[in-house]
Amino acid sequence: MHIAAIAAGIFLCYLLAEPFLPALTWAISLSVLFTPFQRWLESKLSHPNLSAMIAVVVIAFIVVAPVVFVGQTLVDQAAQGAQLIETKVTSGEWRRAIDAQPSLAPVAKKIERELDLPGMMKSLATWFSTKAGAFVSGSMLQVVSFGLIFYLLFFFLRDRRSALASLHHLSPLSRVETETLLDRVRDTIQATVYGTLVVSIIQGLLAGLMFWCLGLPAPLLWGVVMALLSVVPMLGAFVVWIPAALFLALEGSWGKSVILILWGMLIVGTVDNLLRPVLVGNLLKLHTVLAFISVVGGLMLFGPAGLILGPVVLTITTVLLETWRSRSDDKLGIQ
Repeated sequence: MHIAAIAAGIFLCYLLAEPFLPALTWAISLSVLFTPFQRWLESKLSHPNLSAMIAVVVIAFIVVAPVVFVGQTLVDQAAQGAQLIETKVTSGEWRRAIDAQPSLAPVAKKIERELDLPGMMKSLATWFSTKAGAFVSGSMLQVVSFGLIFYLLFFFLRDRRSALASLHHLSPLSRVETETLLDRVRDTIQATVYGTLVVSIIQGLLAGLMFWCLGLPAPLLWGVVMALLSVVPMLGAFVVWIPAALFLALEGSWGKSVILILWGMLIVGTVDNLLRPVLVGNLLKLHTVLAFISVVGGLMLFGPAGLILGPVVLTITTVLLETWRSRSDDKLGIQ
């Protein structure tokens, strides 16, 4: 009866926290990543409140400023890019480019029969223009969401010692087992952020930079798209830059097409292999298949916060199973 009451209470607490789950996830992740910085500030200031406040201001500047800039520019470029595509389709420029390649002419005719490309592109341009306005009008909501993250972050940084002490006190695991669990969760958060987010951002930045150098439209938009695709295992920036290279070839810009292909294969494609071992090392102790399921499943279940929550949930479950197995082996005297 007592266990059932505890389980019911935990479930109700989860329901209470569920609306704040994304903010809690990002606040906890930021506190894990910036705890060394907070410790350094405390050693200099010897005042937890002041050091936590300074840390939150610095973190907010690092995180919010790029997000706001990229977000506004992204929507503008998306609208401009859609209008450019609409112009090319409506004027027939795309058709003339394909007609210059006799082998592709049948494909163009089939596309024209099956799809109303001018109408589709006009609708797309209208949609992006509408979304641009909605993004600006919804900026206040984004400010509130960010404010909640940093409000929680302040307390996670300032009160981290008492929070950890409470976790140790309430945990049914031994102190060593609880420490192991917390260490693995911390390693998973660091590995996910550094090995997934940072590497993906660098890949998107490099690919978007080459789009800009080659004069392709909306380089920031496509850089962000490629970064997002790089987050998902089995996908990557190649989903965008390969069609872009084909587009350049159809326009007759063979030199630019070859440059983009070489840049994508030799630079963007190898960033993951070069940086991930350096940034992650052995922090993420998950098989590739399990990592794929945790990331994709987490994104589907929790939204953007699932990028962190998915691997963390899998890590916690794995550690608990390992603990249960270790205790069972000890009872049976298995070495």
